[in-house]
Amino acid sequence: MADFGLYVYQEEVVQRALCGENIIIWLPTGGGKTRAAVYVAKKHLETTENAKVVVLVNKVHLVDQHFTKEFDPHLGRDYKLVPVSGESDEKDFFGNVVRDSHLVICTAQILYNALINPEESRHVELSDITLLIIDECHHTHKESVYNKIMRCYVEKRLGEQGPLPQILGLTASPGTGGAKTLENAVEHVLQICANLDSSIVSTKNYVPELKQKVPRPKKSFDIVDKRNEDPFGEHLKWMMEQIHEFMNLPPDFKPRQFGTQEYEADVVVLEQRGVRDDNRVLAQCALHLRQYNDALLINDTLRMMDAYSSLEDYYSLKGLKAIDGTDYYLVGLFQENQVELRKLALDSRFENPKMAKLQTTLLNQFDAGVKSRGILFSKTRKSVHCLHDWISNNRVLQTAGIKAAILTGAGNGITYMTQHEQGETIRNFREGALNLLISTSVAEEGLDIPECNLVVRYGLLTNEIAQQQASGRARAQDSVYSVVAERGGREERREHINEYLEELTGKAIAKVQEMSPRQKLLYDQKQINFTAESHKLQKRSRFPASRIQFLCRNCFKPVASGSDIKLVDNAHFVNINPNFKREYRAGGQVVLERTFEDWEPGCTISCNNGNCGQNWGFELKYKKIALLPNIAIKNFALQTPDGRMTLKKWKDIPFTVEDFDFAEYCQDNFPDIIFD
Repeated sequence: MADFGLYVYQEEVVQRALCGENIIIWLPTGGGKTRAAVYVAKKHLETTENAKVVVLVNKVHLVDQHFTKEFDPHLGRDYKLVPVSGESDEKDFFGNVVRDSHLVICTAQILYNALINPEESRHVELSDITLLIIDECHHTHKESVYNKIMRCYVEKRLGEQGPLPQILGLTASPGTGGAKTLENAVEHVLQICANLDSSIVSTKNYVPELKQKVPRPKKSFDIVDKRNEDPFGEHLKWMMEQIHEFMNLPPDFKPRQFGTQEYEADVVVLEQRGVRDDNRVLAQCALHLRQYNDALLINDTLRMMDAYSSLEDYYSLKGLKAIDGTDYYLVGLFQENQVELRKLALDSRFENPKMAKLQTTLLNQFDAGVKSRGILFSKTRKSVHCLHDWISNNRVLQTAGIKAAILTGAGNGITYMTQHEQGETIRNFREGALNLLISTSVAEEGLDIPECNLVVRYGLLTNEIAQQQASGRARAQDSVYSVVAERGGREERREHINEYLEELTGKAIAKVQEMSPRQKLLYDQKQINFTAESHKLQKRSRFPASRIQFLCRNCFKPVASGSDIKLVDNAHFVNINPNFKREYRAGGQVVLERTFEDWEPGCTISCNNGNCGQNWGFELKYKKIALLPNIAIKNFALQTPDGRMTLKKWKDIPFTVEDFDFAEYCQDNFPDIIFD
C-alpha cells in the first residue's frame, strides 16, 4: 500500500473492504476517505472477475472533482473510467455506459433512474455492479435517493434475487439523527448501518497519526452583547402587530416570538391553513408576516439596510400584483412606513454589533503582510451576497488585503452559481487570487478546497455534522475556528449542543463497533425488514385524478383538473390540456446551464387572473414539438373530496399521475403530421 501513498490509518480502515465486506469508512474531513476508496476500487478491479465499480455522489460538482482529482490519476491508465452527471450526454444511455466501462462516477439520481427505467440502453441492474461506493453516505436515510437505491438492494437481498454489489460507504460523521441520549444515538448509527447493510469502521491503532494528519483547529467563541437599542427592529415588530390585528388571528393560534425560526414555522402553517379554509386574508397576511420575520432575522445577523432592502425588493413586486383589499392594505402598510424604516436603517448608532465583531475576527487572521486563507460560512445565499457587499466596500478589510468571493450552490437564478463559476472561484482561491470564500453550506461537504487557517461560522444554526465538516476545513497548522454570536443567543447555544453531539456520535459508534455480530444482525435484520416493508406499503392513491382540482395558490382560482396532469420521463409534471394555456401568461425565457436530450426550457408561466401573477413554473418543449406547461405543485392548492390541501412535493399527491404518451399527444394535436 505504501507505493499508493496511503497513511497507516487509511491502510487500517480499508482492510475489511479488501476482504469483500460491506463497510462504512468513518474518517474526519481531510482524512483521505476518497483516496482510501480509490485504493479499494483499484484492488477490486485487479482481483474481481468482470468487475464493475460505480461511485455515487450526492452533488453534481463532485462527479468531475472525484474523477479529475482522485480516480482518473490512479486508475485512468489501466481502466476505462466515465464521469456521468445530469449535464453529460452519457446519462441518456447510462445502461450502455455501465456495461462498457470499468468504473463509473455519477450522481445517485442517475443510478436510481437507471434502476427503474425499463429501456435497455438506460437500464441497469444492481447485479451488473460488483462494487458500489457511496460518498457522504450519512445521507442514506428517509426518502433520500441513496436510501431509495439501498431499498432496491435490500429487497433483492431479502428475496435472494441474484448477486449484489459490495458496499463501501464514506462519511465524516453519521451524526446522531437528532438523538440526545447515547441509547438513541446508537439506534441512529445502527439504522444508518442497516440502511447500507454495512459495518462502520474507524482507525483504532493509529489515532495519533490521524490527529497529526488532520489537526483540530483552535476554537474561538467571538461573542458580542445584545444591542442596547434596536428601533428599526422594534418598528418592524409594531408593523407585524398591525397585521395581526387586521387578519383577525384564529383564537386557537398562538404564534411564538417575532424574529425567530419558530415564528417562521408558525406563519408557514398559518398560510397553509388560510388556503385550506378558503381564507385569503389569513393566507396573504401570513406570507407578508414571513417577509417581516425574515427581515428581523437579517437585522439580527447583517446590516439594518440589508433587512430594509429585502422588504423593499419584495414590495416593489407586490405593489404590481394587488388583486383585492387585503393586498392593498398590506402594500399600503409598508409604503406608509417606508420612509421611517429607511431612516432608522441608516442610523449607524444602532448598527448590528456582530458586524463589528466579525470585522475584528477577520483582521486577527488577515494582514497585508501575512498569507492567510479562510472561509466565512453563512446560512443563506442572500446573507452571503450581503456579506460580500459589506467586505468589498469596507475600507479597513480591503486595506488588510482581503480578496473575497462568493461560493454558493449550483442552480438556476441570480443568486445561484453555475458549476463553471464554482470551479473558477475555487481555482482562484487555490492559486491565491482570492483568500476568503463567503459560502453557504456547499463548501462544508465534499468540495476540494485547500487548507484554511480560518473558518468562521456566522449566524448559523446547523447540526453537528455540518459543524464538524466546517471545522474540518481549518486544517492548516495553528488554524482558528471562530463562532461569531450573541452572548447567550441561539447560535452560541447550538454550538455548545453540537460539541456535545459530536462527542455523543463518537461514543455511539464505539458502542456499535463493540457489539457482537449477532447483536448487530438481530437489530439490522429488524430494521432492514421494516425499511423494505415500508417501501412496499407506500401510500396508495386516495382519489381518482378527475376528482382533484388545481387552484392557483395566490388567488384561489380553479385552473386545472388532476386528470390533465401527466408525467414526462419520470421527472416533469406537465398539463396536457390545451385549454390550460388560457389560464397563464408566458414570461421571460428560462435559461439553463445544461442541455437535455429530449427537451429544452421555454418561458416562465404565471397566473393570468387579473393582477395575480403567481409563478407556476415554465414551458417545456419536448422532442422539439410538444410545448408543455411544466408546473410546480407548491404553487397550487388541491381541492379534493376531503377538502383543500397544499403540498411541497409531487410525491405526496393523493392521486395517480399517468405517464405522458408522446405518440398519443401528437395524434391528438397534430393529426395531419406523420411521425416515425
